[in-house]
Amino acid sequence: MSLESLFLRIDRLAGGRDAHLTVPEESRSHPKTLRAFRWIMGLLAFELVLGVAAVVFALILLRRGETVHFAVWMRSLVVLGITSTLFYFAWRAARGWRWAYQRLRLFAQIFPVITLVLAAIPNLYPAWMVTEQIVFSLVMIGVADFLTSDHMRAAYRKPETAQA
Repeated sequence: MSLESLFLRIDRLAGGRDAHLTVPEESRSHPKTLRAFRWIMGLLAFELVLGVAAVVFALILLRRGETVHFAVWMRSLVVLGITSTLFYFAWRAARGWRWAYQRLRLFAQIFPVITLVLAAIPNLYPAWMVTEQIVFSLVMIGVADFLTSDHMRAAYRKPETAQA
C-alpha cells in the first residue's frame, strides 16, 4: 500500500462524506493561496516549537525538584498532539482537499477560545503556562486570519451542486 493510499484512508476518516472534494488547481496554485499556506505552516511550526519548549521547561522544573501539576503535563502533551494534527490538515488543505481546509479553519477558530478560557481559570496553571497559552492563542488567531480571508474562503468554497 502506497503512502498516498494510506493518506486517502485517513482523509476519508477525517473528512467524512465530503472527503473526496478538492478545489480547482487554479485556486490551489494561486499565489495568494500559496503565500497563505507558507505563513500558516510557519505559524504552526512556531506553535510546535512553543509546545516543545513548554514540555522542556516543565522537565527542567521537575528536575530542579519543583512540582509540575498533572494539568500542565496534560495541556502540554495535548497541544503537541493538536499541533501535529493541524500540520496534517494544513498539508492536505494545501494539496487542495476542501475537508482539510474546513477542519483547519474550524480548529484555528475554536482552539484560541478554549485556550484563553482555560488560561482564565484561577490557579489551574502556573503563570508561565498561562503566558504560553496566551501566545499559543494569538498565533492560532493568526492562522485563523489567513484561513478566513476572502481569497481563501473563495478558493475553498463548496463546489456548486447540479440543479435539477
